[in-house]
Amino acid sequence: MTERANTTGRTTTRRGWTLHGDGRRINPGAVVAPHERLSWPRTIGIGMQHVIAMFGATLLVPTITGFPVTTTLLFSGIGTALFLIITRGRVPSYLGSSFAFIAPLSASAGSGPAAQLGGIVAVGIVLVLVGLVVKAAGSRIIDAVMPPVVTGAIVALIGLNLAPTATGSFEAQPLVATITLVVTLLVTVVGPGMLGRLGILVGVIVGWIFAAFTGAIASERIDAMRDAAWFGLPDLHGPTFELSVVLLALPVVVVLVAENVGHVKAVAAMTGRNLDDMAGNALIADGLATTLAGAGGGSGTTTYAENIGVMAATRVYSTAAYAVAAVTAVVLAFSPKFGALVFTVPEGVLGGATLVLYGLIGILGVRIWTEAKVDFTDPVNLTVAAAALVAGIGDLTLSIGSVELGGIAWGSIGILVAYPLLRRLADLRR
Repeated sequence: MTERANTTGRTTTRRGWTLHGDGRRINPGAVVAPHERLSWPRTIGIGMQHVIAMFGATLLVPTITGFPVTTTLLFSGIGTALFLIITRGRVPSYLGSSFAFIAPLSASAGSGPAAQLGGIVAVGIVLVLVGLVVKAAGSRIIDAVMPPVVTGAIVALIGLNLAPTATGSFEAQPLVATITLVVTLLVTVVGPGMLGRLGILVGVIVGWIFAAFTGAIASERIDAMRDAAWFGLPDLHGPTFELSVVLLALPVVVVLVAENVGHVKAVAAMTGRNLDDMAGNALIADGLATTLAGAGGGSGTTTYAENIGVMAATRVYSTAAYAVAAVTAVVLAFSPKFGALVFTVPEGVLGGATLVLYGLIGILGVRIWTEAKVDFTDPVNLTVAAAALVAGIGDLTLSIGSVELGGIAWGSIGILVAYPLLRRLADLRR
């Protein structure tokens, strides 16, 4: 999209991207803006690089949760295209699978895939509603309803709630898991540039290869890969709705809001553009993409830090590259053999990867507290966060009638309700 200033000083858009310079070079200190592009061969190369950057996470989520890989990839590409359209080409972003969905999907596995998809659809609809509110009232309303102490606690308990799952997978194939874990840590810490951001993907690949050479991959999965067709339609499924599963999934909305708003702010800082007016549209787009994915059989979506890394490394913020990435993902989705290949990843590899991955989600909550300088000498902040974390980590499970809710739901509901009440009581006391 090309941006132009009209007589009122506002930015308008028209179709197409402006060629940056000669389309071949980026001058020192310059960047390729969202409304610009390099030559198409270079743009296609960068777009494919974005797809590679998101592979580690987008494909890991369906692998862990048992969702169809190609279906998730299909809706990832469609969701990215939808995001670019709704944000009018002003916010470069790729929508991949959100790690936040792993916890509720794993916890609700016994309810069946259709009920899990219903939870994803519910999250998407609520996220759209949040986007509409933000669009009408401004992005500051998010900080008022979900201050950092609340957001950080919910994000942390979502990740740490899964710790037993990670250790269980690790214990199933300890040698394979150890190789995966060690490689992941080393690449993340000492890997140069973009390689360091792909530590989990590299660890999974190395652990996968090690497992193949040591016979740790299930023979039936190898047979299924050999028998899979090179080309075919993704496996589509519809949702059903169970209240217990929906309530278990809804706390993910908090994570998606935090990720989405953070992405818009990061892009604005990198490109030197004010994108506050796009916060509502970005949330609506992500919500619609998640709803569409859940309605068709894919995992929920979110914006990706990995792609921010690609933009920072290349200095190319062109939304044309993301359009290419969306098309590439959709094309790959029509290869059942590709999906079957991903499902040969053994449990030990997942154990090594998720030992880091789930911890990273938990630490992200702590990072939210740190960056916002949350005051834990304040008894309100201290007590509500403490109770929410223990409910989530200990997987507090209680039933209301026939509806059984786990630690993620109780921890999230508890802090969302308790924080404003206790804050009000503390203010009245003063």
